[in-house]
Amino acid sequence: MGRAILSHFLILSNPAPLLSSSSISKLNGFASKSVRIRQNSKYSNGFRCYRDVSHSQQTSPENSPTSVTVKKRIVSGVQPTGSVHLGNYLGAIKNWIALQNTYETLFFIVDLHAITLPYDTKELSKATRDTAAIYLACGIDASKASVFVQSHVHAHVELMWLLSSATPIGWLNRMIQFKEKSRKAGDENVGVALLTYPVLMASDILLYQSDFVPVGEDQKQHLELTRELAERVNYLYGGRKWKKLGGRGGAIFKVPEPLIPPAGARVMSLTDGLSKMSKSAPSDQSRINLLDPKDVIANKIKRCKTDSFPALEFDNPERPECNNLLSVYQLVSGKTKEDVAKECQGLNWGSFKPLLTDALIEHLHPIQVRYEEIHSDSAYLDSVLEEGARKASEIADATLKNAISYPKHVVGLVGIVIDLFYGGKVLPQLQELGSRFLSSASSQIITLINEGIV
Repeated sequence: MGRAILSHFLILSNPAPLLSSSSISKLNGFASKSVRIRQNSKYSNGFRCYRDVSHSQQTSPENSPTSVTVKKRIVSGVQPTGSVHLGNYLGAIKNWIALQNTYETLFFIVDLHAITLPYDTKELSKATRDTAAIYLACGIDASKASVFVQSHVHAHVELMWLLSSATPIGWLNRMIQFKEKSRKAGDENVGVALLTYPVLMASDILLYQSDFVPVGEDQKQHLELTRELAERVNYLYGGRKWKKLGGRGGAIFKVPEPLIPPAGARVMSLTDGLSKMSKSAPSDQSRINLLDPKDVIANKIKRCKTDSFPALEFDNPERPECNNLLSVYQLVSGKTKEDVAKECQGLNWGSFKPLLTDALIEHLHPIQVRYEEIHSDSAYLDSVLEEGARKASEIADATLKNAISYPKHVVGLVGIVIDLFYGGKVLPQLQELGSRFLSSASSQIITLINEGIV
């Protein structure tokens, strides 16, 4: 029975062993030029990295019967845990501002990912709205990009559950981030969601048939799994098998490519040039938060870790802190790497730190002013998130329908069960009931989580 139900969900042409043959993928990011899908994968079709916005400008298909320009689609998100810091901004958000002018863009706050570790309900709700306000204050244009909260689009959870049924547990056990976090927290403090969150991450990307996802160099494992999952599902359930069952045929999911920014993809800690700037670092001294006041920024730069080498230079492996601070200065000042190297080569730390401090304060001040304006206008923020979720749901619902559709277009758990017992003779009213059941169930779960009941 369970196998038959699953077969309907994933459009199998026969009751094949879905539970043992499918694969998963982990998302958040995609990797460097060296990343590639495992070579023994019979459904691997190669792996390309795009390092620059210019590599993937909007395209107009030459062989298309219409003259409509088609934009490539990009999706990305950030967790609402802690304060948004300079690493988030320079590594992701700042690049999104340029991307929204060239691509169809969807940016969201992944509040469901934030509950994989212990959290405070009220603080999570506040942090979610604060993060959305920062997105907009940094320059994300709601008229060009869809900005929304992950849990406001129920299809994320529904597709995640379907994909999780096809996920080999061994793939998840190999995830480095899970091993590191579970080791720190201890088995008794680690929930199942920490292990399975890569499936939700894959759902986040595949749900929107995205062409690219902007990522940092350190996220290759996430991309490799997401791509493998898309390719696996397409191989097992798409193409002719799908068409024979009455579907449209072809690929069920688009296999996304990584888009790695040319600079700033990895901003390092102020206290350790070998560690990434992180929200989870215990010391606030390790990061510049976007909303830090001027005096706090000045104090953090004054106390940040440096070295005793003479002069300043890029790309010296023995000077990670020097390379990091020069890179930050390059990005916030808008200068080229060559110009910064020339300007700073004769400076010492005592001369450079005030220069960097002034550049940071000048760059962040307009963002802080705009943030306060948006944050104080709840009606505006609500309208942006509501409209963003509406647009996102249109795309997500279409993908989800394809993923769980049957030739008779039976949608929902109730409709599938009745279809099994009554030979496919399902009343339209029951089909609608099934669809509402899935949507309502995921909505109720999210509500209970947000209220701290579960």
